[in-house]
Amino acid sequence: MIAHVGSQVTNNSVTTPRAIAAAPNIEPRQTKLVCLMVGLALSLVTVVGAEAQNRPGSFADLAEVISPAVVNITTSTMIAGRTGPQGIVPEGSPFEDFFEEFGENGQRRSSALGSGFVISADGYIVTNNHVIEDADAIEIEFFPGDDQPSKLLPAVIVGTDPNTDIALLKVEYDTPLSFVSFGDSSGPGSRVGDWVMAMGNPLGQGFSVSAGIISARNRSLQGTYDDYIQTDAAINRGNSGGPLFNMDGDVIGVNTAILSPNGGSIGIGFAMSSDVVINVVDQLEEFGETRRGWLGVRIQDVTADMIGAIDGLENVRGAMVTDVPAGPAENAGMEAGDIIMLFDGIAIEDTRELVQIVGNSPVGKEVPVEILRSGKMFDLTVVLGRRETAEAAAFPDDGDALEGGKPNTSNMLGMTLSEITPDMEESLGVEAGSGLVIVEVEAVSEAQTKGLMAGDLITEAGQQKISSISDFEARVENAQQAGRKSLLLLVRRDGSPRFVAIALE
Repeated sequence: MIAHVGSQVTNNSVTTPRAIAAAPNIEPRQTKLVCLMVGLALSLVTVVGAEAQNRPGSFADLAEVISPAVVNITTSTMIAGRTGPQGIVPEGSPFEDFFEEFGENGQRRSSALGSGFVISADGYIVTNNHVIEDADAIEIEFFPGDDQPSKLLPAVIVGTDPNTDIALLKVEYDTPLSFVSFGDSSGPGSRVGDWVMAMGNPLGQGFSVSAGIISARNRSLQGTYDDYIQTDAAINRGNSGGPLFNMDGDVIGVNTAILSPNGGSIGIGFAMSSDVVINVVDQLEEFGETRRGWLGVRIQDVTADMIGAIDGLENVRGAMVTDVPAGPAENAGMEAGDIIMLFDGIAIEDTRELVQIVGNSPVGKEVPVEILRSGKMFDLTVVLGRRETAEAAAFPDDGDALEGGKPNTSNMLGMTLSEITPDMEESLGVEAGSGLVIVEVEAVSEAQTKGLMAGDLITEAGQQKISSISDFEARVENAQQAGRKSLLLLVRRDGSPRFVAIALE
């Protein structure tokens, strides 16, 4: 009720604006202020009341329209088990049926439940990869109806993408199937606070509907291409692969995961956004696999302490290149130390954004890239490769950690550094003169705080290659003379490079 909204309640009595104005112990200025506050509160109530009218009185009509396209998925898998005590279980024993589940090799069949949704009249179905992964058989159950399949239909796997946990299935049926369409997960109706509806097979309770709002956007869990919508609509085990609908009946997400201490819904569920899923599904349908664009670089985020160490860097944004193996980026002239500021006309905020944009770009596309190098902006054109076939060759396993013999040392910036000795060459897999080895890191130093460790290899200082202690000392001196507060180091550990800014003071 809003009968008392805008009133002041004191000592269990209600004082109205008119009573306030008549009270002799309240100044006119105070009266005007109180009345103004009351008026603002009443206006706010009016706005909130109008917005509340926009919420759906019922989800029944929407559920009725889209339910026929939502399916239950049952998978079965033969898994290893222990055989029963042959010759011990007598005929007719209540344990006889149990042991008959096991095959001659001690295997038994395991079943699992999940959800999915039909996206075309000819029977393409989207679900999660983890729902059907390793399944020997997949069966689809449709929402009951006169024009729906009345029996379980077998499904075949068209393609899967473990990176986004998406799978595309196909069923055959003699009449067109009901289906739903993808919506824009970044458009109207997909904002934080908008209503959404989830459908699926939670805990085996098929064709179940739950509703809530979008709680957050652009969530990342563990994957490279994560772009999850967070919702408080109830999602439980068995909902995986089911659709998350907006109020127009469009699919804006695929329900994938929950955050829960007990395995049940506590109102924190995650659905992979349709902006990601659409591209994956299109590729799975066309090729049976994903074909993502590949730039061919290792990158890291730009940090605040790099601003004073890199010419021309004014804001914490962009993606810093740490390594450029043979591939598209090298062919375009990109170098370690470059900061990618624009990719295909899009301003890059961080490495996650760059990875997603590159991955969603077509293989073979010519892409303009703007980089920051030595305080100046340069324009490059990169012809993208294919990640699935090129990444493993460009970035193989780099082997064991660095080791070294007893080196000559010099203490600088909280580190004991050594030139590469002959004893180190074999264990490092590098030639003498290709950098400096960190032999020891002082406790409670900034180098330790930044995560540097004995065995790390420093190959660049101040974005210039170093091969000796004298080189490093010169870079420190040059940076100090230029008034810099920190020195940017390129550090390799197990072959993986990253940039670290170390304070000079």
